[in-house]
Amino acid sequence: MVRRAGIDHRWSVLPVGPNNGSPVAPGGFYADDPHPGTGERMAIYADAAPTLAIAAIDRLSTMLSLDGVTHLVVASCTGFVAPGIDQIIARRVGLSPHVERLLVGFMGCYAAVAALRSARHIVRSDPSARVLVIAVELSTLHLQPAVGIEPLLAMLQFGDGAAAALVTTDPAGLAIDAPFAMTLPASDDLIQWAITDRGFAMHLSGEVPGRIGAALADAGFVATLTGGRDIASIDGWAVHAGGRSILDSVENALALPPTALAASRAVLVENGNMSSATLMFVLARILAGPPVEQGVALAFGPGLAAEGFGFRTAP
Repeated sequence: MVRRAGIDHRWSVLPVGPNNGSPVAPGGFYADDPHPGTGERMAIYADAAPTLAIAAIDRLSTMLSLDGVTHLVVASCTGFVAPGIDQIIARRVGLSPHVERLLVGFMGCYAAVAALRSARHIVRSDPSARVLVIAVELSTLHLQPAVGIEPLLAMLQFGDGAAAALVTTDPAGLAIDAPFAMTLPASDDLIQWAITDRGFAMHLSGEVPGRIGAALADAGFVATLTGGRDIASIDGWAVHAGGRSILDSVENALALPPTALAASRAVLVENGNMSSATLMFVLARILAGPPVEQGVALAFGPGLAAEGFGFRTAP
């Protein structure tokens, strides 16, 4: 399963164990049976999630000015704390106490779409708004002592990561075009995320890639995600790197050339599936590459739902 996953490296906020050991090695966070309870995991989340998010903000600040931020939108589904991580982040980076905040929680892998879509709505209603968008996920806080194939597959995919973006009306970067959202019928049992006494337990059905492929074989579904444009006219694909089989399913169902999902596959290789942060990593790679005239950002998550938006390189 590891060899076929298409993942070379995943990252974790959990500390390295004795003798440079992994969290499951003796002395590591998951060394003892039973594994730590949800409270211990959330204690790490409360500290590590804002810290990792701020590292992403610091990286962003080396690329552009973050002065005058008016809104903060944070997406995260791997932990809970109150005051929320949006407040913690705002305080630590010195944002104005008058900044309007929105926390997008527990939406799963397409939460970045919801965050960026909300930021787009904000700047369209207030052209002077400057919206800082963050996705931060600590999936490795939720390892489960399972032995079934499907839970093992789910735990094999996920790693930790954070990404930050600034959404404004300035004509620079990537322009976010019309969003879309679709829920597949009779699919709510395929991806589930349950809060237990021992962390959050993920259920990721092996049927997911097949159901995504079947949906993308429907002309109406495809017309919705492309905005009615011909597939061949789409020159930028930012697909959530949920797993090798999911990317294969999208590529095969849409008859895309082998290079179409190169950005998504590169993120999968280097970082694994970071839940909501993943799509923003893919968009960052596309932003650093050749200009895009007509792009589609697409992510999948609980529901089973597909959400996304059109995008293009700003002039």
